[in-house]
Amino acid sequence: MEKGHYTMNVNRAKKELNIMIVGNFTKEQAQRYVLDYNANVKSINPSEYVLRLDCRDLNVITQDLIDSLEACYSLYKSSQFNKVIIEIKQVAILKMQLNRLARKVGLNCDIVEVAV
Repeated sequence: MEKGHYTMNVNRAKKELNIMIVGNFTKEQAQRYVLDYNANVKSINPSEYVLRLDCRDLNVITQDLIDSLEACYSLYKSSQFNKVIIEIKQVAILKMQLNRLARKVGLNCDIVEVAV
């Protein structure tokens, strides 16, 4: 399995917060992710921005990280972005996991399958 990492960047021209997430995260990486996310969100007005999550290289979520991902979804919801788009490959299990978590926390998002 690929080691987890992420990149975040604010595109002020497009009014997007772009986050690329790869592999599997450790709990420590998930905690750093939340700190970086909060720092980026503080620099913008989320209601005017789209949150675009590139999860094409995200691995299927392991049981020990479900709580961390659920917390991230709650964070995305509380940030009140204009729109949340999650891009994934055609991986049925991952799509089901992400949809289930989004419904559980009440996150209104578009999960889009994109070609690689």
